[in-house]
Amino acid sequence: MKKQNIKHNTNHTEASSMGLCLVSNLITLEGKKVGFMYREEIQEDAEDDSGWRFLAGTETEEYVADEKNSKVFEVETIADFDPAILPYLHLPEGSELERIEGTDDFQIVEE
Repeated sequence: MKKQNIKHNTNHTEASSMGLCLVSNLITLEGKKVGFMYREEIQEDAEDDSGWRFLAGTETEEYVADEKNSKVFEVETIADFDPAILPYLHLPEGSELERIEGTDDFQIVEE
């Protein structure tokens, strides 16, 4: 069994009480920074789901499709690990962003 690198930080951040998110194991187990983030439409029956999905940005489609390769965390926990996501967490559903390489800034992905 792999040990998870990310532990809940008791410090309060701007992401407090945002709900839950789905996070790639490349971030939580291998310590990579968030490279791609998107916010899905929140389903009415999805209790506490913020809609946010966080990926390292190097995952293959096959990796992402395997549910064993991601875990549910509080958004606050991921923001404690990678504070660069904080300015973007209040963007609406449907938002997609990618990290600008070598920085803590993200840019909106245009379709």
